[in-house]
Amino acid sequence: MESQPNNPLHGIKLATIVEELQKHYGWDGLADRININCFKSNPTIKSSLKFLRKTPWAREKVERLYLKTDFK
Repeated sequence: MESQPNNPLHGIKLATIVEELQKHYGWDGLADRININCFKSNPTIKSSLKFLRKTPWAREKVERLYLKTDFK
């Protein structure tokens, strides 16, 4: 595995990102911040991960929100 010192998400799984954001904001809060149906219509971690893994633009938005969220 190669080192990625300039990638702040290196080593963080997408599942972890979605779980942490969901705990922090809730599904309604995520839907308010990122307007995608996987957070609006019967959201689950599993269905959200399935959508985000095949939709790069949506995944990028989720990763950006994760990076700017203060979880403290």
